Amino acid sequence: MVSRIPGFRNLSISERRKIVVETAGIDIADLAAFDADGFDVEAASHLSENVLGTFALPVGVATNFTVNGEDVLVPMVTEEASVIAAASNGARFARALGGFHTSSTGSIMQAQIQLVDLVDPHAARLRLLEARTELMDLAAAQDPKLAEVGGGVRDLVVRTVNFDDETYVVAHLVVDVRDAMGANAVNTMAEAIADRVAEVAGGRVVLRILTNKADMRLARARAVLDAETLGGPPVVDDMVHAYKLAAGDPYRAATHNKGIMNGISAVVLATGNDTRAVEAGAHSHAVGAEGRYTSLSTFEENADGNLVATLELPMPVGLVGGATKTHPGARAAVALTGVSSASELAELITAVGLAQNIAALRVLASEGVQRGHMSLHAKNIAIAAGAGPDEIAPVAAQLIAKRNFGHDQAEAALAELRSGR
Repeated sequence: MVSRIPGFRNLSISERRKIVVETAGIDIADLAAFDADGFDVEAASHLSENVLGTFALPVGVATNFTVNGEDVLVPMVTEEASVIAAASNGARFARALGGFHTSSTGSIMQAQIQLVDLVDPHAARLRLLEARTELMDLAAAQDPKLAEVGGGVRDLVVRTVNFDDETYVVAHLVVDVRDAMGANAVNTMAEAIADRVAEVAGGRVVLRILTNKADMRLARARAVLDAETLGGPPVVDDMVHAYKLAAGDPYRAATHNKGIMNGISAVVLATGNDTRAVEAGAHSHAVGAEGRYTSLSTFEENADGNLVATLELPMPVGLVGGATKTHPGARAAVALTGVSSASELAELITAVGLAQNIAALRVLASEGVQRGHMSLHAKNIAIAAGAGPDEIAPVAAQLIAKRNFGHDQAEAALAELRSGR
């Protein structure tokens, strides 16, 4: 596969589909899942409640990605203009010096069991640790098939948490969930052992649920970016300055990390995974050891004067269960990526987040974000002004030419177009 497809954005939808099918080695029928009728209301009613219908969003493909030496096409679902273009552009910058290199810690999730009304919380913690093997075995018995595929309960960690005048004991059940996201598996285990945990500790259980702070399920991506390809040493310097502001200032970090999540959430959604869980884990991870919200990524200049970008964050995604298996579009998206494990998917998603970040910082350190973003957004402005299918392109072109993207300007351009007919 070669993910570098020059001029891809200028092709028709049918031409893009033909190239994607040929490049990814999938069947053209798989892409029918992305059509308006690819996910019917009856199927939707089994995924959510009080269903009235379905809500479509654009599905696109990010190109130029090389991950661990292999080219890959990346499906993304997003309504925001410039996201897929930026991811593809960031991947193009990374591609020059070998693309993205990724790794991960494995698919470890945790469930918390909160204990209250303890007379001796510190001693209760030790009693639970003494019963560690018994409690782990009881939890493992809830999902024997998980052990059969190499997963299962790995540990029981017990903490004390102080707040106001309370000292809570919190038991963490640590589970390797393999290719599942794992929420249902760990929640079932936590509920199954809750009564025994309460009995051993001598208290009462309140909460028994997973934590989305998935700090034992990290995915990492790094890339070396050629300084001249980026625009020269001054651009490298300013990209580092932009990163440092995000590292030191929560106001900038919030927007910096939102840009990362533009790419991550788009792939998570496309593959039928839980965007809220991934986003919660990421932003929780952005609160560092000092208790201050900071940048998820890092940018630094290496000895050759090139820019090195890195990203590490929790990535609790799966390939089995939930919408990933039941939604036809999600199945098609996973097939398009070619990944064969949850860890591979997590690493790919992290690479996309880093590509998005690279592209954003490069634009911010050079011409600024609005020029490119608004040019891509011009078609949306034309539609909002009332342009029909054959009027959208010429109205957008006039907005871009005048670099005026106001709604009034769009209406004026549309009126001028219609008067000339």
